[in-house]
Amino acid sequence: MKLAVPRETAPGENRVAAIPDTVKKLVELGFEVTVEKGCGEGSGFSDADYEQAGAALSADRAAMIGGADIVVRLDKPSIEDVKAMKRGAIHVGYLDPLNSHDVVEALAEAGVSAFSMEFLPRTTLAQKMDSLSSQANLGGYVAVILAAERMKRILPMMMTPAGTIPPARVFIIGAGVAGLQAIATAKRLGARVEAFDTRDVVKEQVESLGAKFVVVDLGETGQTKDGYAKALTDEQIAKQREAMAKRCSAADVVITTAQVFGRKAPLIVTEDMVAGMKPGSIVVDMAVESGGNVAGSKLDEEVVTDNGVTIIGLGKLPNRVATHASLMYASNIYNMLSHFWDKEANTLKLDLEDEIVDGAMVVHGGEVRNQMIKESMQK
Repeated sequence: MKLAVPRETAPGENRVAAIPDTVKKLVELGFEVTVEKGCGEGSGFSDADYEQAGAALSADRAAMIGGADIVVRLDKPSIEDVKAMKRGAIHVGYLDPLNSHDVVEALAEAGVSAFSMEFLPRTTLAQKMDSLSSQANLGGYVAVILAAERMKRILPMMMTPAGTIPPARVFIIGAGVAGLQAIATAKRLGARVEAFDTRDVVKEQVESLGAKFVVVDLGETGQTKDGYAKALTDEQIAKQREAMAKRCSAADVVITTAQVFGRKAPLIVTEDMVAGMKPGSIVVDMAVESGGNVAGSKLDEEVVTDNGVTIIGLGKLPNRVATHASLMYASNIYNMLSHFWDKEANTLKLDLEDEIVDGAMVVHGGEVRNQMIKESMQK
């Protein structure tokens, strides 16, 4: 089977869907891999590295995509790229299908079977393919590093002949994959860390990393069957904000990670809460791409408020560590493809009853298979 790896075209995107190590493994499985020239440059992988791994190079993007049985990428494809694909081909990558209806419709019209990495089931079997988690993990790390670089003080406690410097206080809202990595990174750097999540089930994980879990009585909350936090009621949000305000006012760094799958991110840190923070404090809004948790945050901007608080709303945080982000994403892609590879037939075999196919293959046979996406397209 012919597999194509096009260069990402989104502005500033440096990640790539296959690295030389995974190309080598794919070739060993039986894939014929072609990569677009320069596709790995942003992540530190040269064309020569890919050739050495067994890939062919192509400077003709349309021809490469048009001749492929499978196209793997990171960001959603352009309509032009979709039209270039042959009927029956498979596309694997992020699609943002709840918002990118034009791309979904184009894939269906082109007769392409499309996997949306966002819709992989949160199961043990799919864990090694879960790119949302692998990228969120790196995002949590980057958020702390950004905050540390922009602070006018250090994170760890330091005892010196001139006196003792107390540790910085870091408050993390949301203890999913990104939040837990942010906790771990801030603790490694010596900060005093507190964290909050609407799901009490993560309390043990937070405390195992050395952070204090902030308990707020919100009544019944919980998580979805896929492990995502459930949306709160207006009354619960008000109680949460009241408790958050006290922690934010005492914090040197606040990192927000709260997102609800398929919906706009909840506003957690209000203008009043930001106004109550200390001058020089840093807020990192990791949910800025889906609407933002912080009042005043702007996508791909850093805003300094009248009271001297810096709100960081930079998007695509994993892209800032593109080498390792590509390594992890490429491994997720390889693990998915190898899971379905039939060595005897030397081809990819997809069972529509398989839990991974059923969850993640959102377009097949000219139709949209996912009910949530169908409903969003009818609104």
